[in-house]
Amino acid sequence: MTTLAAADVSGFVVRAGFLKDTPYFALGGGEVVFLAGTQIHVPAHSGGLLAADERPDGSGLVTGGDDGRVVEVKVDGSVSVLSERPRKWIDLVACGPSGAVAFASGRTAYVRLADSTEKEFAHARAVGGLAFAPKGLRLAVARYDGVTLWWVNTQGAPQQLDWPGAHHAITVSPDGKFVVTTMQENALHGWRLSDGQDMRMTGYPGKVKSFSWSAKGKFLATSGANAAIVWPFSGKTGPMGQSPLQLGTRSDMLVSMVACHPKEEVVAVGYQDGMILLCRFADNAEVLMRRPGKAPVSTLAWDRDGLRLAFGTEDGEAGVIALE
Repeated sequence: MTTLAAADVSGFVVRAGFLKDTPYFALGGGEVVFLAGTQIHVPAHSGGLLAADERPDGSGLVTGGDDGRVVEVKVDGSVSVLSERPRKWIDLVACGPSGAVAFASGRTAYVRLADSTEKEFAHARAVGGLAFAPKGLRLAVARYDGVTLWWVNTQGAPQQLDWPGAHHAITVSPDGKFVVTTMQENALHGWRLSDGQDMRMTGYPGKVKSFSWSAKGKFLATSGANAAIVWPFSGKTGPMGQSPLQLGTRSDMLVSMVACHPKEEVVAVGYQDGMILLCRFADNAEVLMRRPGKAPVSTLAWDRDGLRLAFGTEDGEAGVIALE
């Protein structure tokens, strides 16, 4: 059984989640809404809010906007400006270890360190995605024709991983062995970092816009099909030669968002019609978390204990589903 606490928000929900125990909803219109007994509305950007990511310790939410600002919003409603790039759109942000924050505009990625110093990393083409590796201060940048991995605090040459085409969102596996990108075509591309071995994950009817690693990092759940496609990454060659799990299959509806449970091999699956299912890897058992709504699920996130799931849609339906 589940209970639902609705949030009164409007417009596209860019990201939902939890800062410590408090649910938040970052909205495309520029504000962040906290659900803390009463609703607290915090203006974060004077224009659109384009990207958001949580600090690893849950202490703050870092957002980027079309006003050229990178800001940090806290549960008490405080907003601090971390960086400004006038007349640029900050459409990618990523929070890393040791207080580092990465953001990007156009062909340049930036890393702001905890002491407020900033470093620039230029690329020949536009940056498509940012992610920090789990160990060491290492930034993975998705770009046209591949990925560049920078050691933030050293002057050495970056590691280049090449594959033709446009690469967008990027993720590094929790064990640091693999990097995976979504592509402009309906596919994922991955590399094994030890030797640069390529991995192709194709066959999607739609674009992959969401991915999530399982609790122990053995699986990568993805959107883009009429089921959550869950690739195994437990062996040395990742998903190569292995068939993915297909969870929460529906005949006529694509998955728009996935979020793996923080402790169990279970994934929350959001669909284009607003429905949310909970699916178990072992036997594909399903629990209905939310009935179809008005618009595609645009964001899903669990709290640290895996007892509550925050969600948002493209037209401002949002809330928290609690497992009883």
